[in-house]
Amino acid sequence: MPLKNAPLLEVKNLKRHFPVKKGIFARVSGWVKAVDDVSFAIDKGETFGLVGESGCGKSTTAKMILLIHEKTGGEIWFEGKNIAHYSGNERQAYRESIQPVFQDPTGSLNPRLRVGSIIREPMTVRGIMSPKETDERIAEVLSAVGMRPEHAQRFPHEFSGGQRQRIAIARALSTSPKLIVLDEPISSLDVSIRAQVMNLLLRLQQQLGLTYLLIAHDLAVVLHMSSTVGVMYVGKMVECADSTELYQNTAHPYTKALFAAAFHHLSDMKPGVLINPGEVPSPLHPPPGCRFHPRCPQAMPVCGEIEPVLKEISRGHQVACHLMATA
Repeated sequence: MPLKNAPLLEVKNLKRHFPVKKGIFARVSGWVKAVDDVSFAIDKGETFGLVGESGCGKSTTAKMILLIHEKTGGEIWFEGKNIAHYSGNERQAYRESIQPVFQDPTGSLNPRLRVGSIIREPMTVRGIMSPKETDERIAEVLSAVGMRPEHAQRFPHEFSGGQRQRIAIARALSTSPKLIVLDEPISSLDVSIRAQVMNLLLRLQQQLGLTYLLIAHDLAVVLHMSSTVGVMYVGKMVECADSTELYQNTAHPYTKALFAAAFHHLSDMKPGVLINPGEVPSPLHPPPGCRFHPRCPQAMPVCGEIEPVLKEISRGHQVACHLMATA
């Protein structure tokens, strides 16, 4: 039975480990721990922002939720039910309820299809709408993203980058999804267009009651659009809080470094929070203890020995850092 008053989506201890194979017999020589024990929840009508440097596991997390990647471990719960227990029909309904908008609209839109056919594609899987109803729905979602119904007859290359991303959003809306996964939705757009697309997404959320999982490396964008923010580093969640709480009471040294880089013009961002030079560690050979400790200016001996776990330091604010135990 689905749980009452449950979050729309909840992931528990989610893991995705990719095997590394070597030799002519392709023997497994190690595992890339792209996502390693990540948990969070998204309530209906809210936006959960997932932020971190490239390669930290954000997109891999999204792809497991979209069922593009199989999870290595952990659970995904949707509307209070573990999707591992879904029947075939329930699994198909889940796929329709969660739609993606990817970073590059040029790569995600089939150049051989007209816009109408691109938007129609996810609807044809259901097979419950007549051709007339489908055409009406295409016109409806195009209008919702600020485009005209006649644009359905054109090809993607006839539009600008911002317009192509609006088409991708229209395609995601076509099945009336309950959750939209936004994977770097504005990072490939011109700076002048980004605010327009962000405002469009916020307006659609308000009008249609949409729920978003927002994946981005731009902290300013995540804070602007998100209700709650999770910060990832090398496959781990290191901090998670309400966006206002995170901005006002940043706790983890890595999150502080992200803030210092994103908001360097603010007077209260002091040089002392900047990370030490060095490369981001490989998820194939992560360092022992806290994965951030080789670059952390506040690292202590325990940081290289024992892996910290997420602990609540105030209501709804979780941090995985040994400094919190000594504060």
